Amino acid sequence: MARTVAPRSFSDFARRTIRLGKTVTTSSPSRFAIVVFSALILITTALLSLPIASADHRVTPLADALFTAVSTICVTGLSTVDMATHWSGFGRGVIFIGVNIGGLGVLTLASVMGLVISKRLGLRAKLIAAGDTNPMRAHGGPVNESQTVRLGEVGSLLRTVAISAFAIEAALMVLLYPALMMSGTDPLTALWEAPFYAAMAFTNTGFTPNPGGLTPFAHNYYVLSVLMLGVFLGSLGFPVIYTLARQRWHVRRWSLHAKLTMITTILLFLLGAAVFLLLEFDNPKTFGSMDAGDTTFQAFFMSAMTRSGGFSVIDVGSMNDSSLLAGSMLMFVGGGSASTAGGIKVTTLAVLALAVISEAKGRPAVQAFGRRIPSDVQRVALSVVAWGATTVAVSTIAISQITKFPVDEVLFDVVSAFGTVGLSTGVTEQLPDSATYILAATIFMGRVGTVTLAAAVAATSRTQLYSLPVERPIVG
Repeated sequence: MARTVAPRSFSDFARRTIRLGKTVTTSSPSRFAIVVFSALILITTALLSLPIASADHRVTPLADALFTAVSTICVTGLSTVDMATHWSGFGRGVIFIGVNIGGLGVLTLASVMGLVISKRLGLRAKLIAAGDTNPMRAHGGPVNESQTVRLGEVGSLLRTVAISAFAIEAALMVLLYPALMMSGTDPLTALWEAPFYAAMAFTNTGFTPNPGGLTPFAHNYYVLSVLMLGVFLGSLGFPVIYTLARQRWHVRRWSLHAKLTMITTILLFLLGAAVFLLLEFDNPKTFGSMDAGDTTFQAFFMSAMTRSGGFSVIDVGSMNDSSLLAGSMLMFVGGGSASTAGGIKVTTLAVLALAVISEAKGRPAVQAFGRRIPSDVQRVALSVVAWGATTVAVSTIAISQITKFPVDEVLFDVVSAFGTVGLSTGVTEQLPDSATYILAATIFMGRVGTVTLAAAVAATSRTQLYSLPVERPIVG
């Protein structure tokens, strides 16, 4: 009896485990995203831990391999090792592939592959893809089809994602290749560095393949401008690129999401440049040693990179404390929704700003461009900010307690991790293993998204068929 019962019990356990795994991964797009992102991080960690992945053919410590894997898949750009000298050609190849996968978005990439193989998308694939391009769909409740991307448009959107990503990176590579050679880079080396820089710019990662980073191109406005262009396009988000591809310059036909993203992105870009110019123009360690033209250009470049780009020409650690705080605020906002950028997203900031303006004017509803923004979107925006601020605060306190580093420098690196930016004051490279794991978790939270994580815990919405009595607490 015992010999027959044991196999059956093991078989039942295996079936239940498989059934549980399927339930967890297919019950909602958010849970599927977390599982796939985690699996890719583990695979990348294993590959980067191989002796062949390091330049000296030694095994990379687990903390460094894991952190680099998280930073790669989550397209962040922070690193605990020297990216140009630590990794071999194999290691850089793993990072290059991982950045492109993470930049496109695991769910979107999987849906594109399914579309190519089957030539069509089923309902489940469309729901998963829609959940990736529109975070509101992750809640499982009713979502108005006038949201960012309609369910029937998902197939066209995915084609736009695949085509635009390939076309933009290819165009950036073509623009960068001759400039790298003119700067003294060997033609064969430039053949590798051009696509690497193109991918790092469009995915808003910021890794540099050469020693010294962008120092050799500090006065090459052409190269820096191409990188800014790639960062800007990557931070817009695929729904905006999809709208621009369909409507082009017919601004009146743009979706509300596209209008809010473009306006807020441009305003923050200009405001950030003005702030950095005002705060750093007399700092001899940054802009103080430059002429007026260089100072102005570098202020715009820094403003673009704090949006999630991660490239830097100046020493970030030498910036004034006021500039670090301003940079932290820009990094916390990040880029557009469903983009390669991180942060709380510019549309979240726009919705909250519109809510404040509507309240100040006494309007009963939040309005923009002749459209009413529903209350559930406002609640999600508020939740994103609250969870993001909580994540940053907890991580900053924990790392400051462990390392005893200055709080302003730790805060900057933590916000950079949460916003998947990649700029650092130098704190990240000095972190002990325990603090490295905390910062890696912060990166994961920032990339997967606080709304996605919250929806993964409570993937189903409950309908309340009754209303409680109203009582107004005192606020403010």
